[in-house]
Amino acid sequence: MGRQKSPENRDLPIRMISRKRKLKSGKLWVGYYYLGKDENGKRKEIPLGTDLNEARIEWARLERTTTPKVVRFMKELFDRYEREIIPTKAPRTQADNRTELKNLRRAFDSAPIEAITPHIVAQYRDGRSAKTRGNREIALLSHVFTMAREWGHTDKENPCARVRRNKEKARGYYAADDVWSAVYAQACQELRDAMDLAYLTGQRPADTLKACTGDLSGEFLLVAQGKTNKKLRIRLYDGERATGLGQFIDGLLERRKLAGITSSRLITNAGGLRMSYAMMRNRWDEARSKAATTALATGDEPLAQRIKQFRFSDIRPKAASEIDSLTEASRLLGHTKEQITKTVYRRVGEVVNPTR
Repeated sequence: MGRQKSPENRDLPIRMISRKRKLKSGKLWVGYYYLGKDENGKRKEIPLGTDLNEARIEWARLERTTTPKVVRFMKELFDRYEREIIPTKAPRTQADNRTELKNLRRAFDSAPIEAITPHIVAQYRDGRSAKTRGNREIALLSHVFTMAREWGHTDKENPCARVRRNKEKARGYYAADDVWSAVYAQACQELRDAMDLAYLTGQRPADTLKACTGDLSGEFLLVAQGKTNKKLRIRLYDGERATGLGQFIDGLLERRKLAGITSSRLITNAGGLRMSYAMMRNRWDEARSKAATTALATGDEPLAQRIKQFRFSDIRPKAASEIDSLTEASRLLGHTKEQITKTVYRRVGEVVNPTR
């Protein structure tokens, strides 16, 4: 078995190494070498120069392989990342990444790879008005550089690694029962079904909408979360007694049968077509708007304002907040750590007794 490369040479092609030394000026010198052999068959280090891209070209000539494409600018890195890495991610993550990449391209597309420093990344962070979104974009940029090192396009330290992120404040909105009831009263049947299923299962909107009859397995609703691939079995029956989710599913299936709906998706429109996120969002916006208008008409402006802040994604935290046991709430949401459930999803205070 041959010797393994040292960590600093691991991202370089086979038989190519780097040598580093500190100059008197204090600067770090990096040179690249090809591990060849002389006429006597003894090991010989052939200098390839100090530029990584040029060194790779010379390496390819010595290896008698196809000359690798020289990647010098961020645009080329972004192109390859979008072509090879993003398609391997979950659909929602792909959409988010493409939006984030569009913003990153505006700032970095024409920049040389070697010109990106922690200082420049920090400037980008400070220049973004959307602070949370800026954090996500820097996280994506960091992964782009991780892949660039693996692909051999750079050997510099990831410039995002030690850049602090903007401080994020977890969303604290809690949809109380009066807000829920107001929106629910204005919702069409398919939106009510989506709201009920999201609340009873505690799942994300995408996982709620993709639930289908094939996921009903005996006493359980099977869930494979799209974001984390976490697998859950949510009880439909506790012994012979149906749980709240079981009662809802039984009622839903009966209504589908009477309406002649044969789609495998549990949440469909009135015509039996699967409910997409865009379809659900349109119905949600309409019901929420009507609910807020009704509240204003009765003179309850505070309620109207709280209704306007209500998002479909707030149903998952509502479910987590209304389960007494933190452990049970964390398990239903599919979290590996209860702390995530406690700090992000539990949005009401713990019930305690007074001193007297």
